[in-house]
Amino acid sequence: MKNELSNIVIADENAMLQFGAKLAEYCGDTAVIFLYGDLGAGKTTLARGFLRGLGYTDKVKSPTYTIVEPYAVQHKKIFHFDLYRVSDPRELEFIGIQDYFIPQAICLVEWPEHGKEVLPVADLSCHIDTQMTGREIKLTANTERGRKILAQLA
Repeated sequence: MKNELSNIVIADENAMLQFGAKLAEYCGDTAVIFLYGDLGAGKTTLARGFLRGLGYTDKVKSPTYTIVEPYAVQHKKIFHFDLYRVSDPRELEFIGIQDYFIPQAICLVEWPEHGKEVLPVADLSCHIDTQMTGREIKLTANTERGRKILAQLA
């Protein structure tokens, strides 16, 4: 099985939403996905598309100030993290970060590099690179579950 899927071209916001929905389709009930990219790259838009793909219809906001936003959709638990404002990974231990990374939960983590010492291994690492004409995505599988998701996406 492949460990990487790259050069996925995303033309605009709608295409990012569609990509997020497609990714959600193959994650089942559990996955840890790290979202990398500069400010404004589209990490939250991808997460919004992911949730919309599962049928979530309410507002999806960036958890920049709350660190985590929980969602329940189709009997699935989804936790959307934004670690941008975390300056010391040990801060995450105070919110009980490990309690979110459980079987039967999907965790989408923006800015995972800010919590690398306390976060588990991601099933998928999603790198979003800003291009002149849109975005380019590279997905890397870090676990067997991640490889299965990539195989379905390919």
